[in-house]
Amino acid sequence: MINFNGIIDDTFEKNALASNRGLQYADAVFETIKVSAGKILFWEDHYFRLMASMRILRMEIPMDFTMEFLENEIQKTIAAQKEQGSAFRVKLLVWRKPGGKYTPETHDVDYLIVAKLLTTPFYILNEAPYTVELYKDHYVTSGLLATLKTTAKTIHVLGSIYASENEYANCFLLNEKKQVVEALNGNIFLVNGYKIKTPPLEDGCLNGILRKQIMAIVAQMPDYILEEASVSPFELQKADEIFITNTIMGIQPISAYRKKEYGVSVAKDLLAKLNVKARLG
Repeated sequence: MINFNGIIDDTFEKNALASNRGLQYADAVFETIKVSAGKILFWEDHYFRLMASMRILRMEIPMDFTMEFLENEIQKTIAAQKEQGSAFRVKLLVWRKPGGKYTPETHDVDYLIVAKLLTTPFYILNEAPYTVELYKDHYVTSGLLATLKTTAKTIHVLGSIYASENEYANCFLLNEKKQVVEALNGNIFLVNGYKIKTPPLEDGCLNGILRKQIMAIVAQMPDYILEEASVSPFELQKADEIFITNTIMGIQPISAYRKKEYGVSVAKDLLAKLNVKARLG
């Protein structure tokens, strides 16, 4: 028997919620996926990141967890939506089955797929004012676990509250070495002349799908050099442009950080190339 918001309940749904290890221990990984015109964008990258994350967290990967099976489950979920449209945000969560400590059974997993209608099928550039600040109350711990997309997002949640209370659009997160690693909701890229720089995974940034795509696009652009290197807070005000990337919004240019204002020309160029890659990839 459980008490949910003051209501005594013994239904399957509430008991399933109460025993969810993702809720109890943040013992869950997830993928946030964009589906456009029936196509799952960058699905292969999402699938293999999910499999790698499950292996690192010592979750048992079911035999039927093939790329085709999960793709069919996502499409089935979208088809059952009451609101139909051309684009959806899909969240695929995987967590270990109930158990308070390790047992052979807690290797097995459950999964959940949630689909939500989006207004734009492809990526568009938001050029509205977008001011950011450093979040310094807590730090990301660099290392392999920080690169995984798990439900352990306390620092990101607190950073979002800080941004909201101080009227910032976003915040940069620092690791324990005081290096800038990412934004609250995506990876970051700094443009300085012909160099485009992004923090390395070793510093604790998320191993983002759009990060990978942007890096591949930049590698094919002869006018730019891509650099994976640590970013100090002092570099932020020296950059010509800074932008954030994630699977749903694509590329979000930053307009200002403290007294520094930034351009958007490289972000525009990359966004056009990203949309082509999303359609053809």
